[in-house]
Amino acid sequence: MMENLLIAIINLILSLINMYVWIVIIASVISFVQPDPRNPIVEILNRLTQPVFRFVRQKLPFVVFSGIDLSPIVIILGLQFVGSLLRGI
Repeated sequence: MMENLLIAIINLILSLINMYVWIVIIASVISFVQPDPRNPIVEILNRLTQPVFRFVRQKLPFVVFSGIDLSPIVIILGLQFVGSLLRGI
């Protein structure tokens, strides 16, 4: 019984990680287009991603390399690492 609950929780966390990876990818692609920042979808994506991007940029200042922001890649790799650890449980 307890094992099934743990598996369900891990699967939920893995689904949330996967969803957030896609949010980061979409926000990164949309940033190339320079959309209207007042667009509701853009606002939601910015609210979900900018705090994490800002945190990564502060902790790892080298992620902005020659004007290219690599923080989405760092975030995706970190999430994939956490996901692989959870799958190993």
